[in-house]
Amino acid sequence: MAKRIVESFIDDIDGSDAEGTTRFALDGTSYEIDLSGSNREKLEKALAPFITKARAVRADRGTRGRRGGSSRAVSREKATEIRKWAKAQGLPVSERGRIASSVVEQYEAAH
Repeated sequence: MAKRIVESFIDDIDGSDAEGTTRFALDGTSYEIDLSGSNREKLEKALAPFITKARAVRADRGTRGRRGGSSRAVSREKATEIRKWAKAQGLPVSERGRIASSVVEQYEAAH
């Protein structure tokens, strides 16, 4: 017996045939929506003024859904460098644990 399985996408906006799934994110939340070509064009056109002025950011796997503050993880070696630099600059920095995002940002700006 032969079997044919067909997967079809239905546009979530108007119910027409969709070309596929479109993914986007806003404020740390990722979204998916199935769109036809014309509705995807409408979405792209609506977002274009914002996208042209925005910076592309690589997704951070360990901080999905987190909002506010810096979510960048720092390697052990880099943390040692940052602590050494911060102490030389007279900045308050703990011997262990998380380094304040303001200290990391100052370090990155200086290097």
